[in-house]
Amino acid sequence: MQINHSNLAILNQAFSGAFRGALTSATPMWDQVATMVPSTTAENKYAWLGKITRFREWIGERQIQNLALHDYAIKNKTFENTVGVLREEIEDDLYGIYTPVIQQLGQDAAQHPDEMVFSLLNAGFTTQCYDGQYFFDTDHPVGAPGSQVSVSNFQGGTGTPWYLLDTSKVIKPILYQKRRDYAFTSKTNLTDENVFSRREFVWGADGRGNAGLGLWQLAYASREPLDSQSYADARASHQSQKGDNGNPLVIQSKVLLVPPNLEQAALQVVQAERLANGATNVMRNLSTVVVCPWLTA
Repeated sequence: MQINHSNLAILNQAFSGAFRGALTSATPMWDQVATMVPSTTAENKYAWLGKITRFREWIGERQIQNLALHDYAIKNKTFENTVGVLREEIEDDLYGIYTPVIQQLGQDAAQHPDEMVFSLLNAGFTTQCYDGQYFFDTDHPVGAPGSQVSVSNFQGGTGTPWYLLDTSKVIKPILYQKRRDYAFTSKTNLTDENVFSRREFVWGADGRGNAGLGLWQLAYASREPLDSQSYADARASHQSQKGDNGNPLVIQSKVLLVPPNLEQAALQVVQAERLANGATNVMRNLSTVVVCPWLTA
């Protein structure tokens, strides 16, 4: 290909289309467990986390439910992914072999939030959430100041972790904070430093955002062996969560989230018609199994 402005413009358009096509056709998993929160500043503060309230009969004046405010914030980060192609390869009409690379760039951009969101679940045993406790912990403080009790969303154990998630609420267990969409950019002008000095055309994508921990009450973790009894016990504990006002949170353990090595066990627990002893599986179809390769095995 003759290297000139017109031909490079056509090439950039083709690569941009390849990127955009892969970006929009990808099927990321983050939206199954996370709520997307738009961001317009360097960070978002989530002082409202923990403000879980319930309606009451209106007798007398309104009662403002002044629950504790929390100083929890998620700072936005900028992420990039860039590829370079030597000028000679463009001249020799080898640019076609790079189209899949650009498509992969688009797919990676679509799935990058998955990495951010699910890495938080992996780190949930050692990462603090809005109440100052680890996201998965045995002593979350619940109740009015002065009369708080410790509540657990961790079953215990030492094996591969698996999770129950309530994804029925407006706010899901994880927050995906998006400041700027992933955009595709080229540096292919003959006067660009990368072309002039290194004979290299450059295409890249970048976006801005981050992920953070949401309401711990909506997630329940276990490291116990995944079987019918541990699932039933975890489900009962998860769905018994109450708010600071003592009212049930009406938790629904909709999703059983597992890494690939627990897929068979998870399907046996919630899809098998009968247990190993021949008894009816009363837990059948109570949760949807979601298998996530980002989770720690």
